[in-house]
Order: sequence, then structure tokens, then C-alpha cells
Amino acid sequence: MGGGRPQGRGVLQLPVGARALRYVYHLGAYAAEGLSHFVRRFNYETNLVASINLINLAILHKVERFVFASSIAVYGAGQTPMSEELTPQPEDPYGVSKYAVELDLRAAQHMFDLEYTVFRPHNVYGERQNIADPYRNVIGIFMNAVMRGEPLPVFGDGRQTRAFSHIDDVAPLIARSPLMTGARNEVFNVGADVPYSILELAEEVSRAFDVPVNTEHLLARNEVVHAFSDHSKARRVFTPPEPIALCDGIARMAQWVLEQGARPPVGFPGEIEVAEKLPPSWTASLSEPPHRTS
Repeated sequence: MGGGRPQGRGVLQLPVGARALRYVYHLGAYAAEGLSHFVRRFNYETNLVASINLINLAILHKVERFVFASSIAVYGAGQTPMSEELTPQPEDPYGVSKYAVELDLRAAQHMFDLEYTVFRPHNVYGERQNIADPYRNVIGIFMNAVMRGEPLPVFGDGRQTRAFSHIDDVAPLIARSPLMTGARNEVFNVGADVPYSILELAEEVSRAFDVPVNTEHLLARNEVVHAFSDHSKARRVFTPPEPIALCDGIARMAQWVLEQGARPPVGFPGEIEVAEKLPPSWTASLSEPPHRTS
């Protein structure tokens, strides 16, 4: 189970006569970390309440292992390289919701013996990614901008750093985890090792499309400046191959994007709950005018 966006309300039930589930993979979320400040209720209903509904189902149907995709957003700022031994200090509602689910899984394991494995992926990109989303997945945003002949939007000075992780470095570990004894009731960072600045990323994307670098600097937004993880724990348990180099991963994704063509940006479909301090570039992409709080 997972993929898409689970519903945040209502009672979840399996069809009558459905076979028992051995493993639940819960990967669904609305993962716009920065936007979560402005859609707080939506964030918690979608990412927290919906997850608890799935955990309830897993307990009721005696699931063997619940695999959950959390995020390095749980760590907050100033904790690089981020390792699983650190105490999470999330700074945005998205990170808070993810960490709350982690804590609930720990409680469910203690009370109901529900086994779990938690992964904290980061900055995942690759073929089939939604490049029309203007709030998240900077590589997709950059590639779509190139295809549309627009400058690459950079918040602030562009010196923020991230370790961009190709999907092929993440998905296989998640898929194998229920079969790994060492992954039982454990939390793992998963993804690439080497951090790059947003400006360096802009150069890599432009190189992949064989176009000059053309960036547009926007007002800085409230975000963690440097975020990259230590993956030694995952290597001990899963012994994965070396991560895909950024230049190779971007080249693969660029080829797919060229085949798909440009997409018109699709703004947040609902109501902005708190419009104060919303980045102006995001306001312009909304399908509905932002709701103004008193």
C-alpha cells in the first residue's frame, strides 16, 4: 500500500475476503517541505493523519512489516552530516509530521509488535518525476524551465547545498528492507553522499541540455541551508553499490524529459491557509488566490 496520496479522514477498510498483507510500503505524501508552512492543516491531515490510518490498518490485519518513507527534514538545521544517532529537530510542518509518524510506529511496535523499517530519503530525482510541480524537486523545476525557455529560479544566493539522490539509489533498498533481518525496527538514511550547491546544480542541468546557464535569483526563503546525510548504517545492512554520479543521473533524467516535453506548472490545488511570508514566485503559481488571515 502507498503511492499517490492517502486520504486523511475516514475509516480505512480492506475489502471483505481480501488476503492478509505481509508488508505495507507507505510512500505516499504531499512532500512540498517549504510549502508546508503555509498549508499546515492540509500537511497534517495528508501526511500525519492519513499515515496513522494506515498504521491502524496494519495493526488490525497483523501486517509483518510496515515500511515508511520519512525524510531528512526531521533533522532540521545545523546537524550535518545527518546521522541516525542525532536527535531530530524538525523546523517545518512537513518534518514535524514525518517525525510524528516515526514516533507512532515506535509506539505501535512496543504495544502491538508491529515491525517497521523507516527510511529518510533526501532530494530524490529521476525519470518519471513530476516536472510540473513548482514547489519541490528542484531538478525537475530546472529541467522544465530549460524546456520552456525560462531562467532557472534560484532562491537567495544559490549556495544552499543538497546531496541529490537518483531514484535507483533509493528504491531498491526500500523494496528489499522487509527481507533484511538487520532492518527490523530500524531507521536508515538513504541516498547520495556528495552535496552540491544549487548553483552547481544549475550548471549540471544546463550542461545536460547543452544550453548556457541562465538563472534568476529570487528572494531567499526560510529553509535549511545545508542538508546532507551519513549513510554508513545503510551500507552495513544493505551493502548497496556506489551511488549514481550526479552528472550521470541528470543526463538520464534529461533524456527522459526531452522525450516527454515541457509541462505547464501546476500550482497547489487547494487553499493557502497562511499567506503571510509566502514567496511571491509561489503566489503567482497558485490556481486560487491565497486566503488572507486576519
